[in-house]
Amino acid sequence: MKYILSPSILAADFKKLGEEMCQTAENGAEYLHFDVMDGMFVPSISFGMPVLASIHGATEQVMDVHLMVQEPIRYIEAFKEAGADLVTVHLEACEDVSATIEKIKECNMKVGLSICPDTPAEAVEPYLGELDMVLVMSVHPGFGGQKFIPESLEKIRQIRQMITKRELDVDIQVDGGIYQTNVREVLEAGANVIVAGSAVFKGDPGDNTRRFMEILKSYE
Repeated sequence: MKYILSPSILAADFKKLGEEMCQTAENGAEYLHFDVMDGMFVPSISFGMPVLASIHGATEQVMDVHLMVQEPIRYIEAFKEAGADLVTVHLEACEDVSATIEKIKECNMKVGLSICPDTPAEAVEPYLGELDMVLVMSVHPGFGGQKFIPESLEKIRQIRQMITKRELDVDIQVDGGIYQTNVREVLEAGANVIVAGSAVFKGDPGDNTRRFMEILKSYE
């Protein structure tokens, strides 16, 4: 199994975003996490297609787009055009989950499905065969800096068991409250793609990325 770090640029200093992105790439972060919030599915508003389009050509990292957006199917084609490689939508935000997944596939992007802390692991099971990744939110979506919800670990274990039982090749990404001090328990529960925001971008992004990658690589 491959272990991947996906730094969330929501926590970056946008005055020097290009430099900080390069530092994460140079130190082993294969993905770059792009949190899109619409002020409807979640209270916050972040950024959208124009920002993605402006940065995706500045790095070879995978553009890992997390749509915290009501009815995300409306925007799938636009995010493809802006440079998204992997699009994750929330099960709770889609009127028709299967149609949304199919739309992402039609646009030749990898597809992820996310669930909030209050949604049970079993909710993703009907869709596992169509997914490249499941994103387990370990905080309530919409705000940075929250503490990791410990109950997320059991949810990760349950989803990993489902994937293993069906012999599927599906990544488990976890997002929210992850630091070098607690990432090992997340990995041991069955996750292999880690989103980290302030844990990467507060301080030295290059050094923080390198330290995260040392831990992740030790599980391969």
